[in-house]
Amino acid sequence: MIKKLKPKERMKIPRAIMPEQDPQVRNRNFDEVPCGLTEEQALTEAMRCLDCPKQPCVAGCPVEVDIPGFINLILEKDFAGAARRIKATNSLPAICGRVCPQEEQCEQVCIVGKKHKPVAIGHLERFVADYERDNDLVQLPEIAPPTGLKVAIVGSGPSGLTVAGDLVKLGHDVTIFEALHKPGGVLVYGIPEFRLPKAIVQAECDVLAQMGVKFQNSTVIGKLDTVDELFEQGFDAVFIGTGAGLPNFMGIEGENLIGIYSANEYLTRSNLMGAFKGEETDTPIIHGNNVAVLGGGNTAMDSVRTGLRLGAENAYIVYRRSEVEMPARIEEIHHAKAEGIQFHLLTNPIRFIGDENGKVKAMELIKMELGEPDASGRRRPVPIEGSNYIMEVDLVVVAIGNSSNPLVQATTPGLDTNKWGNITVNEETMETSRKGVYAGGDIVTGGATVILAAGAGKVAARAMHKYLMEEIKK
Repeated sequence: MIKKLKPKERMKIPRAIMPEQDPQVRNRNFDEVPCGLTEEQALTEAMRCLDCPKQPCVAGCPVEVDIPGFINLILEKDFAGAARRIKATNSLPAICGRVCPQEEQCEQVCIVGKKHKPVAIGHLERFVADYERDNDLVQLPEIAPPTGLKVAIVGSGPSGLTVAGDLVKLGHDVTIFEALHKPGGVLVYGIPEFRLPKAIVQAECDVLAQMGVKFQNSTVIGKLDTVDELFEQGFDAVFIGTGAGLPNFMGIEGENLIGIYSANEYLTRSNLMGAFKGEETDTPIIHGNNVAVLGGGNTAMDSVRTGLRLGAENAYIVYRRSEVEMPARIEEIHHAKAEGIQFHLLTNPIRFIGDENGKVKAMELIKMELGEPDASGRRRPVPIEGSNYIMEVDLVVVAIGNSSNPLVQATTPGLDTNKWGNITVNEETMETSRKGVYAGGDIVTGGATVILAAGAGKVAARAMHKYLMEEIKK
C-alpha cells in the first residue's frame, strides 16, 4: 500500500485532469471523448481522499457505494478489488463512472471540496471498472441458492438492470423484457457512443446474463403480454422500469415539416441503430448543414454534438433561458462549447418555415428575458415584443423533455398514476397500487438521471425480496 500523507499534505494535491480527445478532432468522430485516468493519476487522485470518519460521500450516493473503501483498495493497487467493492452495491460502475452527475451527489458533499476541488470519485470509479474488465479480472458474485420464485422486469434501463442484479444474487429467477432489439434502455438508445460506448453497456449486461439473468428482447409488454398475463405465466412479482420515452413537442406552426425530429428518434437512429455509420447501416438519418437543437438538458447536448459529428457546418443550441438555468451537466456544456457548438440563449422558436417540398428551411425565433421564478424554481422566460428574427436551418431536433411511456399503465387495471401519467409508488418500497407490482426510474419520477434510476432500483429490489420471501414463499 502506498504510504498515506498527512491530511494537510493530501489537501495540497491538485485534482487529476482526465485526458481527452482534442475538441477539433473529436467533433468529427464518435469515439469516446474522455480517455480515462492513467494508473499514476488514479493513485495520486486516491491519495486526496481524507477517509473521513463520517463518510458524507457514501450518504450522497443513491446506490450506497462504499467510496472510502474502494479508494483505499486503489491505494493498495488492488484495482479489481476496488471494482468488486463498488459492485457490492452498484451493478453498473463502468456506466455510472461515465454518466452520473457526481458533482451533484457524492462529490458535492466531499470534505476536500469545502476548500479545494473534491476528490474525483467518478473518475476513480470508471478507472477501476475499466481495469477489471480490460484485464479479464471480472468475477461473478456469490449467488444464493434458488428460491424458486420468479421475477419479471419490464425495461432494461438502469433501474431494471439494478433490480435484476440485486435479485438474481439473492437466488430469484429473473427475466428482463426489453421492447427494443438490444438491452440497455436509455443507456443504449439515448446516450451517444462518444459519452458511453455501447460495448460498455453490453459488457455489464453480459455479466448479469452470466449471473443468471435472462434477457428477452424485442418484447413489448402491454402489447405482446400484459402485466396481468405475466402473473398468469407464473411470475411472482413484476418491476416496471419503462422510462420516460414519450417525446414532448412545442405545438407550434410547422412542427410536422420534414427534417424536424424528436430527440428520442434522432438519438435512437444514431445510437442504437448505428445511423452514424453511413453506408454500413440500413437506418437512414438526415444530415443537416445547419442543425438546431431546442432545449438545454443533457439530451439536448447529446443531440447537438451528434449533429456536429454527422457533418453539420453550424450546430446550434436554442434555449429559452440563460446558461445558469441550463439543466445539463457543466461538463457537457463545456465539451459542447469546446467542440464549436453555438449557443443561442434566451431565445425561443415560435414557428418553423418549410420549402416547396415540405422540408424545414428556417425557423422564426423571439428573444426572451427572465421574469419571476416559476413552479420549477427557475426564472420564467418572457418574450420580448418585436425581437423576432429568422434563423436558417435544415434540421431541427426537439429536446424539451419527455413524458412517461403510457403503454403499461393503459393495459394494467388498478395501476395508479399522477397527472403527468407517471406511476405512483410508495417511495420507501417503490410498490405501486397493485400488489406485487413495483416501479422505478423515469416512469415514476419523469426524466431524471441514471444514478437516481439505479437508486430506485435498489430500493425496489430490497422491498421485492422481502415481499417474495415473507408473503409468497411462506
